Amino acid sequence: MIDHIGIAISNYFVSKAFYSKALAPLGIEFTAEVQGWAGFGAEDKAEFWFGEANGDELKKNTFPIPMHLAIRAMSTEAVDQFYQAAIEAGATDNGKPSMRAIYHPNYYGAFVIDPDGHNLEAV
Repeated sequence: MIDHIGIAISNYFVSKAFYSKALAPLGIEFTAEVQGWAGFGAEDKAEFWFGEANGDELKKNTFPIPMHLAIRAMSTEAVDQFYQAAIEAGATDNGKPSMRAIYHPNYYGAFVIDPDGHNLEAV
Protein backbone atom coordinates (compact mmCIF):
# COMPACT_ATOMS: atom_id res chain seq x y z
CA MET A 1 0.00 0.00 0.00
CA ILE A 2 2.76 2.49 0.87
CA ASP A 3 5.68 2.81 -1.53
CA HIS A 4 8.00 4.73 0.82
CA ILE A 5 8.04 7.04 3.84
CA GLY A 6 10.25 9.92 4.96
CA ILE A 7 10.75 11.32 8.44
CA ALA A 8 12.53 14.37 9.82
CA ILE A 9 15.56 13.91 12.04
CA SER A 10 17.84 16.36 13.83
CA ASN A 11 21.29 15.01 12.88
CA TYR A 12 21.87 13.26 9.56
CA PHE A 13 25.12 11.54 10.56
CA VAL A 14 23.85 10.30 13.93
CA SER A 15 20.70 8.89 12.32
CA LYS A 16 22.59 7.33 9.42
CA ALA A 17 24.92 5.51 11.82
CA PHE A 18 22.01 4.46 14.06
CA TYR A 19 19.77 3.14 11.29
CA SER A 20 22.66 1.43 9.48
CA LYS A 21 23.28 -0.69 12.56
CA ALA A 22 19.69 -1.11 13.78
CA LEU A 23 18.19 -2.14 10.44
CA ALA A 24 20.99 -4.48 9.30
CA PRO A 25 19.48 -7.55 11.07
CA LEU A 26 16.29 -6.97 9.07
CA GLY A 27 18.15 -7.03 5.75
CA ILE A 28 17.69 -3.28 5.29
CA GLU A 29 20.64 -1.12 4.36
CA PHE A 30 21.59 2.35 3.17
CA THR A 31 20.89 2.43 -0.58
CA ALA A 32 20.72 6.07 -1.69
CA GLU A 33 21.31 9.69 -0.85
CA VAL A 34 19.30 12.38 -2.62
CA GLN A 35 19.39 16.09 -1.78
CA GLY A 36 20.46 15.52 1.82
CA TRP A 37 18.07 12.64 2.44
CA ALA A 38 19.25 9.10 3.23
CA GLY A 39 17.33 6.18 1.78
CA PHE A 40 17.28 2.69 3.27
CA GLY A 41 15.83 -0.44 1.75
CA ALA A 42 16.51 -3.85 0.32
CA GLU A 43 17.64 -4.77 -3.17
CA ASP A 44 18.57 -1.18 -4.09
CA LYS A 45 15.07 0.27 -3.55
CA ALA A 46 14.90 2.87 -0.82
CA GLU A 47 11.60 2.69 1.05
CA PHE A 48 12.56 4.47 4.26
CA TRP A 49 13.98 7.99 4.01
CA PHE A 50 15.10 10.61 6.50
CA GLY A 51 16.55 14.09 6.34
CA GLU A 52 17.31 16.92 8.72
CA ALA A 53 14.58 19.35 9.65
CA ASN A 54 15.66 22.73 8.35
CA GLY A 55 16.86 25.50 10.65
CA ASP A 56 13.59 27.44 10.53
CA GLU A 57 11.60 24.40 11.69
CA LEU A 58 13.97 23.85 14.59
CA LYS A 59 13.99 27.54 15.57
CA LYS A 60 10.18 27.67 15.59
CA ASN A 61 9.94 24.45 17.62
CA THR A 62 7.92 22.82 14.88
CA PHE A 63 10.13 19.76 14.60
CA PRO A 64 7.71 16.93 13.78
CA ILE A 65 6.13 14.94 16.55
CA PRO A 66 7.84 11.55 16.86
CA MET A 67 6.39 8.87 14.60
CA HIS A 68 5.84 5.15 15.00
CA LEU A 69 7.42 3.03 12.29
CA ALA A 70 6.95 -0.76 12.28
CA ILE A 71 9.21 -2.83 10.03
CA ARG A 72 8.44 -6.42 9.09
CA ALA A 73 11.04 -8.99 10.14
CA MET A 74 11.37 -12.43 8.59
CA SER A 75 11.73 -14.24 11.93
CA THR A 76 11.62 -13.84 15.70
CA GLU A 77 15.40 -14.15 15.65
CA ALA A 78 15.61 -11.12 13.34
CA VAL A 79 13.40 -9.16 15.78
CA ASP A 80 15.74 -10.12 18.63
CA GLN A 81 18.81 -9.13 16.58
CA PHE A 82 17.19 -5.82 15.58
CA TYR A 83 16.47 -4.99 19.21
CA GLN A 84 20.02 -5.79 20.34
CA ALA A 85 21.60 -3.88 17.44
CA ALA A 86 19.38 -0.84 18.03
CA ILE A 87 20.18 -0.76 21.77
CA GLU A 88 23.90 -1.08 21.00
CA ALA A 89 23.55 1.79 18.49
CA GLY A 90 22.09 4.06 21.18
CA ALA A 91 18.35 3.42 21.13
CA THR A 92 16.25 3.49 24.28
CA ASP A 93 14.21 0.42 25.15
CA ASN A 94 10.49 0.83 24.52
CA GLY A 95 9.48 -2.84 24.70
CA LYS A 96 11.76 -5.87 24.71
CA PRO A 97 11.16 -8.62 22.13
CA SER A 98 8.14 -10.72 23.07
CA MET A 99 4.80 -12.10 21.95
CA ARG A 100 2.07 -9.49 22.03
CA ALA A 101 -1.16 -11.45 21.64
CA ILE A 102 -3.12 -8.26 22.29
CA TYR A 103 -2.45 -7.36 18.61
CA HIS A 104 -2.97 -10.87 17.20
CA PRO A 105 -2.04 -14.42 18.32
CA ASN A 106 1.31 -14.61 16.49
CA TYR A 107 2.49 -11.01 16.95
CA TYR A 108 6.15 -10.96 18.03
CA GLY A 109 7.75 -7.55 18.20
CA ALA A 110 10.28 -5.26 19.82
CA PHE A 111 10.20 -1.49 20.24
CA VAL A 112 12.97 1.09 20.62
CA ILE A 113 13.17 4.87 20.61
CA ASP A 114 15.62 6.29 18.05
CA PRO A 115 17.90 9.32 18.65
CA ASP A 116 15.07 11.74 17.73
CA GLY A 117 12.30 10.09 19.74
CA HIS A 118 10.74 8.10 16.89
CA ASN A 119 9.23 4.78 18.03
CA LEU A 120 10.84 2.11 15.87
CA GLU A 121 9.48 -1.44 15.90
CA ALA A 122 10.45 -4.73 14.31
CA VAL A 123 7.59 -7.20 14.03
